[in-house]
Amino acid sequence: MRDVTGLFAALLVFLLGRTGGIEQNNGYCIGTKCFTVAQESSDFPTAQRQCRSNGGHLMTVRSSVSHDVLFILLGNSTGRFWIGLHLSSGCPEVGPDLRGFQWVTKDSQSDFFNWAPGFDTSCSSPRCVSVSRAGNFPWVQEPCGEQAAGFLCEVDFINPCTGLELAQGESVVYSNPMGFWGEDWVSVPPGSTATRMPSEMKYLCFSEKWLQAPWSCEISEGGCEHKCATDPNQVPACYCPQGQSVNPANKITCEVGIADPCQALGCAHACYPTLDSYACLCDHGFKLAADGRSCVDLDDCTDPRQCPVENFMCVNTLGGFQCVCQAGYTMTGGLCVDQDECASAPCEHACKNTPGSFLCSCYDGYEVDPTAPVKCRLHCGMERCAAECDPNDALICYCPLGYISEEIEGVTVCIDMDECELQFCDQRCENKFGGYVCSCQRGYELQHGFNCVEIEDFTGEAETSAPFTSSYIPYPDPTSRPSGVSVGAFVGIILCTVFFIVSLVFLAHHILNRRGKSDSASALRGREDEAHGLRQLTSYA
Repeated sequence: MRDVTGLFAALLVFLLGRTGGIEQNNGYCIGTKCFTVAQESSDFPTAQRQCRSNGGHLMTVRSSVSHDVLFILLGNSTGRFWIGLHLSSGCPEVGPDLRGFQWVTKDSQSDFFNWAPGFDTSCSSPRCVSVSRAGNFPWVQEPCGEQAAGFLCEVDFINPCTGLELAQGESVVYSNPMGFWGEDWVSVPPGSTATRMPSEMKYLCFSEKWLQAPWSCEISEGGCEHKCATDPNQVPACYCPQGQSVNPANKITCEVGIADPCQALGCAHACYPTLDSYACLCDHGFKLAADGRSCVDLDDCTDPRQCPVENFMCVNTLGGFQCVCQAGYTMTGGLCVDQDECASAPCEHACKNTPGSFLCSCYDGYEVDPTAPVKCRLHCGMERCAAECDPNDALICYCPLGYISEEIEGVTVCIDMDECELQFCDQRCENKFGGYVCSCQRGYELQHGFNCVEIEDFTGEAETSAPFTSSYIPYPDPTSRPSGVSVGAFVGIILCTVFFIVSLVFLAHHILNRRGKSDSASALRGREDEAHGLRQLTSYA
């Protein structure tokens, strides 16, 4: 039964795509067309957009058969309703046919004409057409911007089913994906359901055949009144709330007063008959847990047959799945259409729309910032290039990362810095335009872009016989502002530093020299004092 689920995937998308939008109060299907009426006040352009959003267009009344459908749809309605006939350009013509008007399908093919008396042939005449119950639904010219009481839509389809054959005393009610129902349809579009009364048996139209409920649990709960589940053989079955049981005649409705065999088992969802007893089973989108009673969610999106329509993707939900548009696409008329992201100007420079996404590019002299793909940064790619200067102040110039500015013959240029001279790399360094590359000898592993760490238990060959491990590092840091220091200023800083150090050495030498001379003078004076300190001796005769 899982294969049947896959076959129904396209039908499921069809059903999802046709839901929502306008509310049809009435409808009728014949051949390969369904006609609906919407009691919704609108002008002609709005009515056409509403019909398109529901997968169709404003109604074309090309034959007496389609004209008769107007009696079925508008027999009890008052007011005027738009049909799909308008004058796209030029002036009306005089004649018995469409008189220069066109159907919204952009053709003039028609076997039926019903113009109201007093047709206006002037170039300023109203250019759209409406009908009403008064006077056998004549075609009346109306200004396209006027508000009509409603509009009629037409939807084409393929592979219809014929009406169900009924026994005496039986009746049937049809309901289709476009949101209306009826009893005496000759042709039924795919995806429609039919309920036979009084038995309440239910059927689904699929590929020109009627499938009796329960059908695939993924489509309208298999037609079950309460819930649908699949047994271990993937056969769908209906089950009912606690205290009720499935009607054995139609297999879909729930009845009170019939013994519930699942109640004694304590099944989380439902049960099914085995050879001589009953066993638990789970709702579609769930699987039976190890305890034989509980049910756990099943990821339906693992089946590649889910959501097969182009640009759709499957999103798993509790007990089921949803078909939604992929990123970069929006739902339009049941289809996923590429969204033009460039319309919102997400890029700093240029933007190119791509299927499901967009691509930013930069003007000459710039490159896409790898840290922010929607932004651009200065780029040179050579040893030197012109600086980016402020047009209002020529003294304010900027260079790409890894470059310094220098004025040459009155022009500010950017010159690549040799970062390897700063010895940032542990072992080997190779200068690049705007950055540098660190590499390690064999037996070492590069970490953090510049550190070389010895590999434990390494038993490789000599380092010259194997390639280096390396890493490109932009300089300065990618988040820093572009350099504004010139080469001359950089050299001046170095010379000033050297002069300052030499001056300090000279001053220290001078101080030490003077101190030495002072100590020598003190020693000399001490010896002189000693020489002049002779005592006089007295001689006694």
